[in-house]
Amino acid sequence: MLFLEIFPLMSKRSEVIKLAPSILAADVSRLGEQVSEVVAAGADRIHVDVMDGHFVPNLTFGPVVVRWLRPVTAVALEVHLMIEEPDRYLEAFAAAGADTLIVHQEGSIHLNRTIQAIHALGKRAGVAINPATPAVLIEEVLPDLELLLVMTVNPGFGGQEFLAGVLPKLERVRQMIDRVRPDCELEVDGGIEPHTAPRVVAAGATVLVAGSAIFHAPGGATAGIARLKEGLAAG
Repeated sequence: MLFLEIFPLMSKRSEVIKLAPSILAADVSRLGEQVSEVVAAGADRIHVDVMDGHFVPNLTFGPVVVRWLRPVTAVALEVHLMIEEPDRYLEAFAAAGADTLIVHQEGSIHLNRTIQAIHALGKRAGVAINPATPAVLIEEVLPDLELLLVMTVNPGFGGQEFLAGVLPKLERVRQMIDRVRPDCELEVDGGIEPHTAPRVVAAGATVLVAGSAIFHAPGGATAGIARLKEGLAAG
């Protein structure tokens, strides 16, 4: 553990790997406590999965949850909008305290306009793509992004198995980012565990979203983050 405390988690590209625990897997009855715990354990940001029951077959959080969390932690709150018509809710989530707003390429009809609206609110703009979505579909908006999220499961539910077939696409996305927008973060969400984390980092990811591996870990969330860091160090 001393090695992990002295040296930050680094990828082969000499970038610090950031961890974004997803509260989708947290115990909502003590959400503030769990968020404080993962931040103390080394989480770099908090990932809020917003689902509407239409774009994905699940219902989760709204702006009020972001508003509750904002006073709890000083780390960034990134809101992942897995919803139809995300433009209708950008202002509400921004006002609630979100730092980054992530919309899906598949759910945004006028993606350039949506990204512009996020920036007009003073927030970082991210775009997510599903496992079956070709990477080329985000190439035109990539110069305007602060974050690109590649899903390694189909969105909607936590605890799904990692889709290894997405790794070649992740490598292509890494090449696109390096060519077009080197300062854009490459985030991965879905099935991130101690044994899969090194694989996505090797493919070029710099931010890892993890839910079950952290909040459902034996020994609790702090132990879950420690295991992820150990897996990255070993990989």
